[in-house]
Amino acid sequence: MRALLAAALLAAATLAHAATELVIATVDNGPMIEMQRLARHFEQANPDIRLKWVTLDEGTLRKRVSEDIAQRGGAFDIMTIGLYETPIWGRRGWLRPLDPQAAYDAADLVPFIREGLSIDGRLYAAPFYGESSMLMFRRDLLAAAGLDMPNRPSWEHVRRVAERLHDPARGVYGICLRGRPGWGDNMALVTTMVNSFGGQWFDMAWQPRLDTEPWRRAIALYVELLRRFGPPQPESLSFNELQALFGAGRCALWLDATIGAAVITDPSRSSVARHVGFAQAPSGVTARGANWLWAWSLAIPAGTRHPEAARRFVLWATSKDYIALVAREAGWARVPTGTRQSTYANLDFLATARAAAAELQALHSADLKLPTLPPSPYTGIQFVAIPEFPAIGDAVGTLVAEALAGRRRLDAALAVAQQATQRAMTGRNANTSKTR
Repeated sequence: MRALLAAALLAAATLAHAATELVIATVDNGPMIEMQRLARHFEQANPDIRLKWVTLDEGTLRKRVSEDIAQRGGAFDIMTIGLYETPIWGRRGWLRPLDPQAAYDAADLVPFIREGLSIDGRLYAAPFYGESSMLMFRRDLLAAAGLDMPNRPSWEHVRRVAERLHDPARGVYGICLRGRPGWGDNMALVTTMVNSFGGQWFDMAWQPRLDTEPWRRAIALYVELLRRFGPPQPESLSFNELQALFGAGRCALWLDATIGAAVITDPSRSSVARHVGFAQAPSGVTARGANWLWAWSLAIPAGTRHPEAARRFVLWATSKDYIALVAREAGWARVPTGTRQSTYANLDFLATARAAAAELQALHSADLKLPTLPPSPYTGIQFVAIPEFPAIGDAVGTLVAEALAGRRRLDAALAVAQQATQRAMTGRNANTSKTR
């Protein structure tokens, strides 16, 4: 008996020593935390692989993975990236194509998201969850005030509702919007507002268009909404903080990622779950580019030493089987959404996910190739798919946050933003820099 036990312990120790360790960089959002909890199922089915997680907030994640892949640092075997990075990094040879087998059913992926993660028809990142943006609101507060919310409200309608429902004495703010500076934070929202007022980042000659009337109208409204009807110090708030505020009953309106609906409609995580309603992102003069499009996706850097093990995990975590696993373990309310069309055809999901119809409408209305009313030379709705954009977006996001905090006048902020963007784009060849 002792000999058998010793042999078993030795075999286990040998296997543990020989196991491939995959280092995964991911974001600290709810669906990713759920993935880490459920990853034990993958390790049990693949005893030759061990997973090590590096979990970061959105801004830190973007900086860490961008620096690592550009410098070929090799710190990560799997990276969580999005629709912005995938086509740029894939074309540079920084990512390995996934080339999933037929059983993975790549055709089931939401079309605009699949196209955004592919180059010449090959998938370079697999979407873990996808999102657009939509307006989430308190139906009970609107009803008590005798107000309505159309499916696609105007920004002026949203402003009037926010004003009527703003009641800080009772702890309710009229509207909650992202204020934290960053190209993926406040500028994700601001860019969709600019789009809806008929603006754009660049014209067809790649000239910046930040000193135009659509930008002034959008940012003036953004600043007014948050300074008059928003929570205190809005320039410090982003998705996680706003989701918590809405779930605690502190926001009458919240415009943000569709993924937030899963939490604020869950009675175990939201005090206002039964009162939540949904509408499409507001429009100014157009609905084009009003709903953003994003997908937190798993990709394999070209420099990984374990490409096959990494591919095995990526395809497992983004499969139909994984969605079914989440449904069994945690319920349909917690499955990753925005990735597979089959999810939205599942009657069990539809019976649980009250936001499903609004979310799917938003996803299907967000076309990366037609982001603005005037013709634009770029793809991307809330971002511009060029290498220069993160630096530009972060710089402009900081200026917008300064205007929001009252440290800089709006016209001055836009003038500096225009000049800074022009400098960043100096020497760019419009004929070779398009990322369509």
